[in-house]
Amino acid sequence: MKVCGFSFIRNAGTYDYPIVEAIRSILPVCDEVVVAVGASEDGTEDLVRSIDPRVRVLRTTWDDTLREGGRVLAEETNKALDAVPGDADWALYIQGDEVLHEDGLDAVRTAMEDHAKDERVDGLLFSYLHFYGSYDLIGDPSAWYPFEVRAVRPGQDVRSWKDAQGFRRADGRKLRVVEVDATIHHYGWVKDPRTMQRKQEDFNRLWHEDAEVERRVPAGDEWDYGRERRVLHPFAGTHPAVMKERLARADWHFPYEPGSVKPRWKERLKNWSKRRLGLELEYQNYELVTLR
Repeated sequence: MKVCGFSFIRNAGTYDYPIVEAIRSILPVCDEVVVAVGASEDGTEDLVRSIDPRVRVLRTTWDDTLREGGRVLAEETNKALDAVPGDADWALYIQGDEVLHEDGLDAVRTAMEDHAKDERVDGLLFSYLHFYGSYDLIGDPSAWYPFEVRAVRPGQDVRSWKDAQGFRRADGRKLRVVEVDATIHHYGWVKDPRTMQRKQEDFNRLWHEDAEVERRVPAGDEWDYGRERRVLHPFAGTHPAVMKERLARADWHFPYEPGSVKPRWKERLKNWSKRRLGLELEYQNYELVTLR
């Protein structure tokens, strides 16, 4: 069985992306990893090349004229996916702000082996934890995506979907996936407030025109994590081992009191339906299959 990882990144240093940790977290199950590296001004390409000899850099140029729905992120993802060797059985995706916990590596490897030749399965579904403002706080699952597809079969007209959150067939059909007992930690909302302010100012331009960016991102030197009034919970688990040094460098504090923000009615409905009825009301960008 051959597994190729793939990812994309640009200006990892400027926006403090944990791209090194992201790639290292999937390397144990990959024969190689293709990383589409957009033209950067901060040594991102050299950083990516230094991770491991199995990492292959694909130089790309982002189309910054695409300012609707984060489409450029899907385009960059597809460039990396298209560079995955045709003889690979699986393509394992990781974004530059995601890290796979090592506790799930065996489960990922086993699922890939079990379904390598199973034509009923197009991909593997991973669990998610979304951190916000601090490495000690996670978002309520009802307000974030709790699962997403991160392993797909290369060469089967699979395309990154919309803003690169998930995948579909080229004709829009959802992928048939099985759930794997593995968790990805999403750290995109955990940065020094000064770095987060720069990221919000720049990355909102991938979705909106300038006037809308100015409305959504108040001017300032530091991002105010409290302004979005998100429901957060203390994190009591462990972080991936590859995050140890990054965690030690964190030098800011986000003062948040659990329970200080009440869930919106949609979030309350989702939580009630799951708790009382066992129903998942989350939008699913995939078709979860049960194999007999």
